[in-house]
Amino acid sequence: MGLNNYFWIILIVCGIVFPVMAVDSSDQLNTAGALYSESVDLAQAGKYEEALKVSDQALALNVTSMVALIQANRAGILVMLGRFDESIAAADVSLAREGNLTTAHSIAWYNKGNALRSLGRIEEAKSAYARAAELDPALVPPDMATVTPVLKPTSPKSPLQWPTVLLALCFISLVCAFSSRKKE
Repeated sequence: MGLNNYFWIILIVCGIVFPVMAVDSSDQLNTAGALYSESVDLAQAGKYEEALKVSDQALALNVTSMVALIQANRAGILVMLGRFDESIAAADVSLAREGNLTTAHSIAWYNKGNALRSLGRIEEAKSAYARAAELDPALVPPDMATVTPVLKPTSPKSPLQWPTVLLALCFISLVCAFSSRKKE
């Protein structure tokens, strides 16, 4: 087969393969965008656990152009869930992405500030809020003088569930009631 025939075969294969690849990446981008929008809507509705799951689904698609924005949004969701260290990590992933990401980075800095403030790291929070305001002047930092840190509880939750405790209290009450009847 001549060189000319190889050229035509390569050209035909490229004409078939590349458009299919473009459709797949476009579909992934659209799906990631739809999932991101859904996670924002869920978070605005106060459904933070669901919002986080949907956000993680969007990240799993590995659409590199959306990672910074999705992680910036995740940082805010994680703050609302009281998972401040994870929020800071998500914001840092967003901030590590390069490119023209002013919106994503401003949101990431702001949400990082919220997490830092909640951990009582006020000076770092002020710095993060300042960086957010540099990128987007509409992001007004909260008044740090009147804000008290919202710290995570340090004591672990009881391993007992409330129905177990309630059942134990009922049992103790019955035992006490029968004991008092026998004495009469």
